[in-house]
Amino acid sequence: ARYKDISVGFLWSLIAPLTMLLSYFVAIGQFLGAARAIPDFAIFVYAGLTLWALYSEIVVTGTQSILANAGLIKKVYLPREIFPLAATGSAFVNFGVQFLILVAAVVALGQFPLSWNLLYIPVAVAIAAVYGIALALLLSAVNVYLRDIQYLVEVGLLVFFWASPIVYSWSFVVEAGERSDLPWLESAYLINPMSTAILAFQRGIWAAGSQERVIGGDVVPPQPWPADLDLRLLITFLVGLVLVVIAQRVFSRLQGNFAQEI
Repeated sequence: ARYKDISVGFLWSLIAPLTMLLSYFVAIGQFLGAARAIPDFAIFVYAGLTLWALYSEIVVTGTQSILANAGLIKKVYLPREIFPLAATGSAFVNFGVQFLILVAAVVALGQFPLSWNLLYIPVAVAIAAVYGIALALLLSAVNVYLRDIQYLVEVGLLVFFWASPIVYSWSFVVEAGERSDLPWLESAYLINPMSTAILAFQRGIWAAGSQERVIGGDVVPPQPWPADLDLRLLITFLVGLVLVVIAQRVFSRLQGNFAQEI
């Protein structure tokens, strides 16, 4: 329904991430030289952008979902949670299209990871979904009473985008911690649940990051991954489920006056 009467239809869902990919590939990969340190840099960046697009669309459209359906809410009663959850469904449709393109690119490069690492992909998607749904439920309700929330969300997502390993690898974070003699930097960085999810997604689909390379006659080890990544993923997912329950209860308390406020 979103792309009804639009000439290129759902292809619009690809234009933004592909434009971002091209921008980051040229500006950060080529001009700043990140591509020299990160193998298959285009796959690496697009993997991060694909999962981030799912999460950010759930949060942004979910936050605006109650106000966007104000006319329907005033006319008929139905569970109001349907609206942020519908935004989640729409985000998954776009994610599916982008993920298929990512898989096609990986296969074309002969880098499809036929290993147990593929199991990291559904785990990463599940984490992005539960945290996105938790924020969508909470913020969509609060946004009815405080309309500034939808604009704060955009700013917050911009900050957390750069606080996630999307256009730079985890090795940059490790090196920054070592240079600055801040041993807590890595742990603080991983407090962001999307950092852990994106790292898992990359480990599942970005095979080049787990391979040794030869640069200038020197053997370069594979990209590092956080210690105890599997345990971190489990804890992150369980915390996300708890947040979904809390967000739903807050939503239930606030939805009583939706019709009057909107």
